[in-house]
Amino acid sequence: MQFDSLTDFLNMGGYAFYVWLSYGVTFGSLAILIILSVRQKRKVLIDIAKKITREQRLKETRGKNSESKT
Repeated sequence: MQFDSLTDFLNMGGYAFYVWLSYGVTFGSLAILIILSVRQKRKVLIDIAKKITREQRLKETRGKNSESKT
C-alpha cells in the first residue's frame, strides 16, 4: 500500500481538498441526475396514464352518443 496510515490516505499527499472535492462533485452530480431522472420518468408515466384515461372516456362518450342517435 502506498499510504502508511489512514491519515496519510485521507490527506492524499497534500491534495486532499481537490481529490475529495472531485469525488464529492462527481457523486453529487450522479445523485442529482438519478433523482431528476426518476422524477421525470414518474411524471411521464402519470401523463401517459392521464392521456389513456382521457381517450377511454372520449371513446365511451362517443359510443353512448352514437347509440342514443339510433
